[in-house]
Amino acid sequence: MKEIYVKHIAETLQVQPWQVENCIILLEEGNTMPFISRYRKEKTGGLDDGEVAAVNHSKGVFEELEKRKETVLSVIEGQGKLTAELRSQIESCLEPAVLEDLYLPFRPKRRTRATVAKEAGLEPLADLIFDMKTASPSREASKFLSDKVGSVDDALQGARDIIAERISETPSVRQTLRGIFSQRWVISKVTKEGQNNPEAAKYRSYFDFKEPLQKIASHRLLAILRGEEEGFLNVKIDALVDKCSAKIYYDFCKGKRYPAPDTAQQLKESIEDSFTRLLYPSISREVIKECKAKADAESIRVFGDNLRQLLLSPPVGQKRTLAIDPGFRNGCKMAVLDEQGNLLHHTIIYPHPPQSDKVKSLLTLENICEKYRIQAIAIGNGTASRETEEFLRRVELPEGCKVYTVSEDGASIYSASEVAREEFPDYDVTVRGAVSIGRRLMDPLSELVKIDPRSLGVGQYQHDVDQALLKEELDNTVESCVNLVGVNLNTASPYLLRYVSGIGPSLSQSIVAYRTKNGPFPSREALRKVPRLGDKAFEQCAAFLRIPDAKNPLDNSAVHPESYHIVAKMARDLGVSEKKLLGDKDLLSRLKPEQYVEKDFGLPTVSDIIKELAKPGLDPREGAQEFSFDESVKDIEDLYEGMELPGIITNVTAFGAFVDIGIHENGLIHVSQMRAFAPGRGSIDPSKVVKLHQYVRVRVLGVDLDRKRVSLSLIGKD
Repeated sequence: MKEIYVKHIAETLQVQPWQVENCIILLEEGNTMPFISRYRKEKTGGLDDGEVAAVNHSKGVFEELEKRKETVLSVIEGQGKLTAELRSQIESCLEPAVLEDLYLPFRPKRRTRATVAKEAGLEPLADLIFDMKTASPSREASKFLSDKVGSVDDALQGARDIIAERISETPSVRQTLRGIFSQRWVISKVTKEGQNNPEAAKYRSYFDFKEPLQKIASHRLLAILRGEEEGFLNVKIDALVDKCSAKIYYDFCKGKRYPAPDTAQQLKESIEDSFTRLLYPSISREVIKECKAKADAESIRVFGDNLRQLLLSPPVGQKRTLAIDPGFRNGCKMAVLDEQGNLLHHTIIYPHPPQSDKVKSLLTLENICEKYRIQAIAIGNGTASRETEEFLRRVELPEGCKVYTVSEDGASIYSASEVAREEFPDYDVTVRGAVSIGRRLMDPLSELVKIDPRSLGVGQYQHDVDQALLKEELDNTVESCVNLVGVNLNTASPYLLRYVSGIGPSLSQSIVAYRTKNGPFPSREALRKVPRLGDKAFEQCAAFLRIPDAKNPLDNSAVHPESYHIVAKMARDLGVSEKKLLGDKDLLSRLKPEQYVEKDFGLPTVSDIIKELAKPGLDPREGAQEFSFDESVKDIEDLYEGMELPGIITNVTAFGAFVDIGIHENGLIHVSQMRAFAPGRGSIDPSKVVKLHQYVRVRVLGVDLDRKRVSLSLIGKD
């Protein structure tokens, strides 16, 4: 990659160019982002997951820009208009908008007013006025009358059309206006269609709205643009014609002699026409597009943060689990899962109205808990969740059995998916949904990777943002989380294995097929026997796969096989076995990392090895916790101002956080109600205050029964 791009990426990330250059080389060699950030720290200077992902994204952006430059240079050169200065400007530019500005005068275009004027032979007249080489444009215009130009006014109009287009294609003019527009206000007004349309009511706040582009929050801009897309709002930037035209004229005349009055008038009319007819529509679209790109990036960042927290939710682990998908009329669907998440039994009970078969339901539950030695119960948080939780209090549960509430978001998507049909071809969607709820409790990461992240209810305006950028962020997040936690090679599904560094969908199926035919993998080295799993794939994936009962204990750690010899040397130096070394902090404290540095294994790698040996295979996720809502609150009508309640964060956005407080509607903690818990005194980032599925305490600020809205303030966090 060219040096100008490397330097720009380095400046943006505030790292050294050599770090970016080495990272790009590693990516081009086929290394994955998790592998690079974890096992190639010496080469990248310790770039983390996010920084490596940013380098990879910028690499793609600049590769596309370079291709576009080649096209632009080819077209201009084909026209015989490529000067050395223009080539230099094109080759050195870093922004697509700047490149398109440079290309604009040479880009093939449809027939315009300026084109017609040029065909009528009026370009020389336009040159005289534009270059201020005439004091009397009217007198000069009389020399251009012809069968295509009937009058002096027609000649002057044609010349102004040419000048207007020329000005609109001047890069410096466009850049100046971008700067002006970006400092102005965005205005939205309701359209005629939106005035009496019930569907437009959600945009009522924006029927007569204005806010500086520099200050408008991402969610408000995305809402406004969605309203415009649906035809309910008109959106524009309040750039003033007089001021903008005067600025263009001033810059045009700066450093030149002042034009004669008649020439000045022609220029001013050309500039005003250029601004209102050509520049304003074009620049305003560009600036709004740029602001939307920033809003997209912010919204996608929030989505990625929420998804990471969701995927890394605490698991209860391998426990006999009873999963309940609650409901009223259709009953509570129940699924019994063994320690590995396999379905053992399923049934339906009807403890709630209209059937209200409480006695039979109670006996069924008690029998299931006793027969299958249930250790944990997962209740979906949808319809009838609170009622089912209360009903369970009447059941005599086995000692140590705990009850957990689990998010149902996306469970219905999974239950009807091809993945679910492959896993449970003989069961209907209700059984599959209950199984998914149970598995989410046991290991959220393993289950949630089967579902499109956009169906998990943790996004903000996710359908309005750049879908390619959203997919890239979400894919990176899933891959990062899976490889952070590590995967049990002998129990992982193909849907989880595909996100392991270097594996992908095809190899994941091959691994499972080999495992099914030959039994559990006894070691990481045995992976090499999997068809089509070559040396490169093994290098990328091996350290992220775990084998709990392997002969070599390092196979159940994050130590890469390429570093096993370093651990062996450490053990020899201490006079102990490698197994004895694992988890013994006293022994490990005697090691001096610098003594184990080698050519390809620097101090960062050796230090990571010692940290891993101290806690081999440690799951970075915390354990799951029980939670109970306020028993006195069942419905929105039970709430009152000042009431304090426990709650669970269900979604974090740029404007606040939504909280499940045990009723059908989620309450909202507006960003302004987080100040007491926000770091610093500047603007508040909700994602820095609360996390998805975090347990919190809130105070009720207001209850809107008509709109079913509850406003809350944050008063405590667990």
